[in-house]
Order: sequence, then structure tokens, then C-alpha cells
Amino acid sequence: MCYRRAEDILPMELIEMIQQYVDGESIYIPRKAESRREWGSSTRIREELGKRNESICADQAAGMKVPQLAEKYYLSEKSIQRIIREQKE
Repeated sequence: MCYRRAEDILPMELIEMIQQYVDGESIYIPRKAESRREWGSSTRIREELGKRNESICADQAAGMKVPQLAEKYYLSEKSIQRIIREQKE
């Protein structure tokens, strides 16, 4: 996330109104509901994680144990267990 200077984009009257509530602090202004995007929609990370999770389940079905999977995929054992459980559902 990059920050933009309020003085560069907002009218001074609006800045003064905001300063009544927040003075000299950073605030987050959320996107409008219609502008929101699904997590991972601008990158391929969802697809990559899906493939990784499928590989985890395939390795487990081939006989790998949770500790081995955790080491191979650099995840905690709890994360591996959660992924396997979610993939079965």
C-alpha cells in the first residue's frame, strides 16, 4: 500500500474537517463496496496456493506424514492438517 499526501488530492476544507477527528495520524480509507476485489484477484496467488494444497493432499495420499509435509512445504503441522481437512470437504 502506498501513501499519498492529502494536500495533493483533497481540498483544504475537507482536510480541516478530517483534522477535527484525526490530526497528524495515518488513517485508512476503505474502497467503496462496488470497487472491492476478491483477495488474490490481481495476482495468481490463489491459483498457486490451490495447486500447492492439491500437492499436499496428493503427497499425503501417497503416504507422507504430516511432519514430513510440514517440512517439505515450510508450513506448520497445524496448517498442513487444516489444508488436508479443507481439501476433503
